[in-house]
Amino acid sequence: MSTQAAASSSPWHRGEVAIQEHVGIAGRMAELGPRVIRDHLNEQHRAFFPLLPFAVLGSVDQEGNPWATLREEAPGFLHAPDPFHLRVEGLRDPDDPAEAGLEDGQGVAVLGIELATRRRNRLNGQIERRGAEGFAVRVEQSFGNCPQYIRSRHKVGSDLPRETRPRPLVSDRLGAAARAVVAAAETFFVASAVEAADGRRQIDVSHRGGPAGFVRVGADGRLTIPDYSGNRFFNTLGNMLENPRAGLVFPDFVTGDLLQMSGRTEVVLDPAEDERIDGAERLWRFMPEQVVFRARALRLRFAAADAA
Repeated sequence: MSTQAAASSSPWHRGEVAIQEHVGIAGRMAELGPRVIRDHLNEQHRAFFPLLPFAVLGSVDQEGNPWATLREEAPGFLHAPDPFHLRVEGLRDPDDPAEAGLEDGQGVAVLGIELATRRRNRLNGQIERRGAEGFAVRVEQSFGNCPQYIRSRHKVGSDLPRETRPRPLVSDRLGAAARAVVAAAETFFVASAVEAADGRRQIDVSHRGGPAGFVRVGADGRLTIPDYSGNRFFNTLGNMLENPRAGLVFPDFVTGDLLQMSGRTEVVLDPAEDERIDGAERLWRFMPEQVVFRARALRLRFAAADAA
């Protein structure tokens, strides 16, 4: 909001505005933004979050590294005691690298996504934590998303209790097993962040989806990700223009495994002809610097609704 285009009444910061200007929609988005991005949860969203058995979180650790993660509990673990707060119940998870950023006063992003119906709602805000058992998010921005690119899945059961999980495998690069996870993925989530003028972090976490193999893995471990047409908010790419760090999580809904990574990005608004990806308008690259593989981190299991 440091540019004239992103005035105090606008929810857009200068990175988002820059891409909106690049594609010629900044004026329209300046009008639309204040109408669709709220500083509270509306009644529909307050009713939606308690239905969910898991949520996607985005946080930033003490070194400034963004992380994306999934947290699960019985439905109701997400609930809004009032329009300005979302409670996230549950114990801390010391195996999760995103946990380091979930402290009182820190920024956080939450994505609620219902795989069976493909509904999703996003919010970001500041953590209010008074103990180890969960925290509240004071809402700063809340908005809905269309179901585009989400593959419908239904719950098929759950696996072992939390105490039986193997220890995480930590590395500074993608090994063969991690490359295979990425190459087979149809879904991942990305966390990104910018720093506001008052020093607070504004964090976003969002969904990315496509056919298996839509994320390309280079010989050096760099990922190339297509940016398909969406809501034109450009929250993720706008954040990356301002701060090139991001965190990715690739969930395996069949095994419950999570592949998390944090690293640096590069946004390519006008790809060269030999770089273009079918159906994508832009692309971005991600170089992993920290990689964490957590086998059976999730207890819930989901199957694709259209699977044979």
